[in-house]
Amino acid sequence: MIIMENNLVTFIQNKYIYVPFLLWFGIQTFKVIYDLVTTHKFNFKRIMGAGGMPSSHSAVVVGLATLIGKDVGVGSPLFAISVILAFVVMYDAAGIRRAAGKQAALLNKIIETPGLTGMQVSERLVEVLGHTPKQVIVGALIGLLAGLIL
Repeated sequence: MIIMENNLVTFIQNKYIYVPFLLWFGIQTFKVIYDLVTTHKFNFKRIMGAGGMPSSHSAVVVGLATLIGKDVGVGSPLFAISVILAFVVMYDAAGIRRAAGKQAALLNKIIETPGLTGMQVSERLVEVLGHTPKQVIVGALIGLLAGLIL
């Protein structure tokens, strides 16, 4: 039992876990508050939802890569893996997921056009899936700063 408790404490105190998690949680909370202020509606789905300013995905992976670069060194294989992972995630956020969101918006318009399809749909497709390049860059800068400061 003591070994399990030690592992849990070690896990909780691992900055490579809690710093990215706090970054994600902070950015997603900001999105909820921002939506509340701008729309005057509380949308708890934003805490888990994708898309919007800034990109929490970008902040998390860049923050993690920055922490690893600071602690292990930028010449390490672990840093190289984290940087490649960061680029893949950011490319996916600004490219593939953004394109899927645009397609969802178009499909929603087609389905909602009276008499065009005759299809009955119980729910709309999620349109906010990806990020603009600006949202990805801002998220990456937040992750970089958090990784350097913490």
